Amino acid sequence: MKECSGANVNNTRQSYKDWWPNRLNIELLNINSDAINPLGSDFNYAKEFSKIDYEVLKEDLKRVMTTSVDWWPADWGHYGPLFIRMAWHSAGTYRVVDGRGGANGGYQRFAPLNSWPDNINLDKARRLLEPIKLKYGNKISWADLMVLAGNVALESMGFKTLGFAGGREDAWCADAQTYWGPETKWLESRRHKADGKLVEALAADHMGLIYVNPEGPDGVPDALGAASKIRDSFARMGMNDEETVALIAGGHSFGKNHGASNPDKYLGAEPEASDVDEVGLGWKNSYKSGKGADTITSGLEGAWTPTPTKWDNSFLRVLFKYEWTLKKSPAGAWQWEAVNPDEKDMVVDAHNPNIKHPPIMLTTDLALKMDAQYKEIAKEFLDDHKKFGKAFAKAWFKLIHRDIGPKSRYVGFEIPNEEFIWQDILPEADYEMINQSDIDSLKKSLLEAVDIKDLVWITIRAASTYRDSDKRGGINGARVMFEPQKSWEVNEPDRLDTILNKLKKIKDEFDSETKKVSIADLIALGGSAAVEKAANDAGVQVEVGFNAGRVDTKEELVDVSSYKWFRPKADAFVNYISNECEESFEELMLDRALQLKLNSRELVALLGGLRAIGVSFKDSNIGILTKESGKLTQDYFRNLLDMSIVWESVDDNFFVGKDRESGEVLWRASRVDLVLAANAELRVLVEFYAQDDNKERFVKDFAKIWKKVTELDRVDLR
Repeated sequence: MKECSGANVNNTRQSYKDWWPNRLNIELLNINSDAINPLGSDFNYAKEFSKIDYEVLKEDLKRVMTTSVDWWPADWGHYGPLFIRMAWHSAGTYRVVDGRGGANGGYQRFAPLNSWPDNINLDKARRLLEPIKLKYGNKISWADLMVLAGNVALESMGFKTLGFAGGREDAWCADAQTYWGPETKWLESRRHKADGKLVEALAADHMGLIYVNPEGPDGVPDALGAASKIRDSFARMGMNDEETVALIAGGHSFGKNHGASNPDKYLGAEPEASDVDEVGLGWKNSYKSGKGADTITSGLEGAWTPTPTKWDNSFLRVLFKYEWTLKKSPAGAWQWEAVNPDEKDMVVDAHNPNIKHPPIMLTTDLALKMDAQYKEIAKEFLDDHKKFGKAFAKAWFKLIHRDIGPKSRYVGFEIPNEEFIWQDILPEADYEMINQSDIDSLKKSLLEAVDIKDLVWITIRAASTYRDSDKRGGINGARVMFEPQKSWEVNEPDRLDTILNKLKKIKDEFDSETKKVSIADLIALGGSAAVEKAANDAGVQVEVGFNAGRVDTKEELVDVSSYKWFRPKADAFVNYISNECEESFEELMLDRALQLKLNSRELVALLGGLRAIGVSFKDSNIGILTKESGKLTQDYFRNLLDMSIVWESVDDNFFVGKDRESGEVLWRASRVDLVLAANAELRVLVEFYAQDDNKERFVKDFAKIWKKVTELDRVDLR
């Protein structure tokens, strides 16, 4: 019998993806975690989390902090700094650009994050937490546990945190959606524009780093250059200058860097490339003992402060007190050492109390002293330790909670009363919500006042802003009334204003002192009423359903700095593409579908229904492949399949459909329309919905999908 190596087979086996690497990756839409989720779709994590003995859990975590184990001994007998790094690197991948990254899902357990160079040895931190996870089981997710451990670590070293909210559910497979950059090697950087700024999609400065190179830009120890990189990167993660200074100074008040020797010489493969006998661990260290004083992580070596397991102001005090000389670590990395430090500022060795070291700084730390704006803030924090503590508490809370979404999604026992604009705060309704009788009456008023195409158009415009990556956006709050959304080109400001004025008139006529209807509810209700009418006009009775309870936000509560990133460069649902769009139309369609939690069937049905109703940018006929616009017919699917039509390009994104015999132009369409017929996995769904016997199924599927999309932001319904 011929023997074969599994590794060799896997390295040579070709899949159809290898043959056609440029094909649209529809499989992304069909990654369904519920299919492999052992907890099942009925599992209610918020309910389970509320059952936890939270104070006992925190005490258990505190015991772990100071119980050093032989296989991975703690620096100064305290794992707090290691857990802070784990929590920070779990949450710190969040980027405001697309809401992806962050702690939600616990993706640090999977590739590629579990094997990033910036996450070296965090696999050990997770193993240290494993007994806690085994004890508390399904009551706490890995995603919550990793972040909570960082919070408790801070508290165990004397810092007063702002609080903690749970609610991060675990993923059960690697994140195949998030784009981390074009590079093919770790620590490469081919992600900057001509002006040195990061390309829009990314936030980290190098492949495999959370933020920026600590040695300086491209490894050059240039503090001012580092400041520019820091400002760009941290802004992409939603942080302003004050928050950035607070996070760097606060985080580096604890722990040390590890660079006992050359990582290239002594560190083994990362977890995803390690041998099976490592059982998921990576970076096996062959230098001396491979642990403790011989640990190799970043290659940088040393502590910032003489009190690395205590919250105080020593980081900023030491930073501004001394001059700093450029040195190389034992591993050969650039870092800075204090010149002639006082005895009181010398750092006791992490594993030998008889040895002391000068404090060190990274090039990125010196940026806080060299950059004018950062220096002003850092000096204020140095002079006012209380102010520094408050700023760090707020910035840390923001860092670890950005990916949960609105505050309404928080669960737990330490949720602070203080609210922040980045939490998408919604005012509480001080009036009675509409009942079924009101709903029926309002539906009639909406259909009489607004064309059904406009009702569906404004609903999809508001609903499609939802991002499942960070649970933000959607109809609730009616942010479409305010900047920046009301001025987006895709939202056709004049058309939007006209429709909103009609909705406001209906609202004014309905509202009383005790009962009111929000514009947000009117947007959702109008869309549902229009879909029901379009279905009825096509000969199919369907009820979309409607759940009242949305409220309208106020202009001052809209996080404009974040929502500016929600502006779409292209929107397949209305066949809109801007001149600045560099990505392919169909890839952006795929990305939007992912954010709206649509699988491939749902995407095809939703797109086909919108086209049948006649929804399009500037009311154009692009993609409206029907002579009965306004009805939920199967015409769109059938005309896509019609072999009597030949398609010719007008430009890269738009096409005309001509009669093969006469040459008469019959239809206009975009790339996203034609890709439904060109991609084999999408075409089979087009064929399915075009079948004679699936007329009613299509309408009912569309109604169900419509309700799903318009309620993605309704955490109160879950």
